[in-house]
Amino acid sequence: VRCRNFSTPVVKPAEPSTVPAPVKKFLRAVVKNVASASMNVDQKTLLNLIASIDRPDSGRIVIDNTDITKMSRTQLAHWRAAHIGYIFQTHHLVPVLTAYENVEMPLLLLPMSRAERRKRILVALEAVDLLDRASHYPRQLSGGQEQRVGIARAIVANPTVVVADEPTGDLDADTSQQILTLLKRLNDELNTTLLMVTHDDQAAAIAGRRCRLDHGKILEDKTRSRLGEQSGVHPPLHTSGG
Repeated sequence: VRCRNFSTPVVKPAEPSTVPAPVKKFLRAVVKNVASASMNVDQKTLLNLIASIDRPDSGRIVIDNTDITKMSRTQLAHWRAAHIGYIFQTHHLVPVLTAYENVEMPLLLLPMSRAERRKRILVALEAVDLLDRASHYPRQLSGGQEQRVGIARAIVANPTVVVADEPTGDLDADTSQQILTLLKRLNDELNTTLLMVTHDDQAAAIAGRRCRLDHGKILEDKTRSRLGEQSGVHPPLHTSGG
């Protein structure tokens, strides 16, 4: 992921302004690397730009050698469905849909048979250890289970990049640790590139690269070896039925 010289407008009451790019070279996240950014403003804007939900007024955003700033909105919609997964701070599950149906939603935008969708959904739910909750509605799940459904939804299409906005921000300490362990396993075992914005040092600790931002400026940029593996033995994760 490369973001260079981009800017986007922020409209306040009676006063339009522009948020500067963090710097010319913000992040370069490669496969099998977690990049974490700690910042106090505009984090959602930054993630939305990288996830192609919003568009910059200028500059370039390149993901997996694809310059997404050159795409039309229609091209972006198709590209985003296939290449981006988004983990929200609050899971944003649809309350009238089951866990299975919530995870299915990103796949409805892709040319895929019902049988293939079902296979991917069950694999994603198994990856987050919620296969036995597939028919449950959000109101029947705990907060941690709801967030895990959100993670399954983010990875079900096997995206190039998963962006996470404070994924443990609304969870208690024990549940947060479970989610962080899961995210680290997704990164380690599935080679999923994870870009996470967080104010939590514990969450940032799973990152292979950590950038600290303040008002559009990088104050710290460190690449380091991973911390020790989480205790416990876990079954391997898979993204396909094979």
